[in-house]
Amino acid sequence: MKRVMVRYKVKADRAEENKQLINSVFEELKTKQPTGLRYASFVMPDGLSFVHIAFIETPDAKNPLTTTDAFPLFTKDIKDRCEELPVAVDISEVGSYQLF
Repeated sequence: MKRVMVRYKVKADRAEENKQLINSVFEELKTKQPTGLRYASFVMPDGLSFVHIAFIETPDAKNPLTTTDAFPLFTKDIKDRCEELPVAVDISEVGSYQLF
């Protein structure tokens, strides 16, 4: 299983656009229901900083997000939308309580 966290900060005038693009991804995921993916997106109190967490549990470790139509649209202009570019890191669980 691969666990990834991505964080970034968008420009103030692009925050709503970013949220709409994220919502499009989740709408497609609800429709297609790909297996092997657990995914969540969060916005910080500043309304500009975002965190995405993905657990990829496919046998070949391929990310099901890349098979959607909405995710490439979300990532297409991400550099343009950002004040701070996305930073992706692999994460490992130390402990959890009823989160997974």
